[in-house]
Amino acid sequence: MIALLLALGSSLAYGCADFLGGLGSRKAHVLRTVMVAAPASLAVELLLWPFLGASFDTRTLAWGAASGLASAIAFALLYKTLAMGPMNVLSPVTAVVSAVLPVGVGLAQGEDLGLAASVGLPLALASVVLVSAGPGGGSARPARPALLLAFGAGAAIALQLIFLDQAPSGSGVGPLIVGRAVSSAVTLAAAAVMRRRLGSEKPAYVMSAAAGVLDSVANLLFLLGARSGDLAVVAVITALYPAATVLLARRVLAERIHRSQLIGLGTAAVAVSLLALS
Repeated sequence: MIALLLALGSSLAYGCADFLGGLGSRKAHVLRTVMVAAPASLAVELLLWPFLGASFDTRTLAWGAASGLASAIAFALLYKTLAMGPMNVLSPVTAVVSAVLPVGVGLAQGEDLGLAASVGLPLALASVVLVSAGPGGGSARPARPALLLAFGAGAAIALQLIFLDQAPSGSGVGPLIVGRAVSSAVTLAAAAVMRRRLGSEKPAYVMSAAAGVLDSVANLLFLLGARSGDLAVVAVITALYPAATVLLARRVLAERIHRSQLIGLGTAAVAVSLLALS
């Protein structure tokens, strides 16, 4: 139950962070947004260090750095994807990809699912697909480049989560700190190389920083959830993050929610209930 609640909290935080990051990237080049979001995320993890502890052995450094590199790629691809829109289609597409890969890894590692989880897990995956269903006739259709970016973002997110799960369970927030330090360094280096192409537009500082803070909270909740439960279950519940993005896009941007997405949200509620019984 604790792992499930942590995964739900991670999902909510990821969804809100994605919405703010995508919205902020409409005002300036995506790298300008990430240049604010990544350091803000690192600051949160450094503040948590005295309370949650951290170790930095070789495995922590290796898996943390790998997750940081994947995170930097995910940040850039995801925010660029959501900036192109429509958010209510592209955000769920990333979730489908980000859910499938960790589930495969978790099952390959021999995670033993009970009867309720064996039913709830496929339902949760189905709910992610339903929430990701194509738009209705009155909704804007995403361009092919946006869809390709969404698939790439989903794969990068999946790798980030898998790498975090591989870090030693006693390392505290060490892998998060290493990962965010690496992603911040990669982002700043990329911005320096591409400085002439970034344009003169200023990023939405508050929105971008808030996205980074929420992303850090989401990473922490996922890490704690994966340490106390099965990666396959935690990853799928975390992958429901588009629900928050879709609802915010509906509320703030007046983007249409397709009927299948509503069915997907209902299916997710059933799946979460079953997983809570496992």
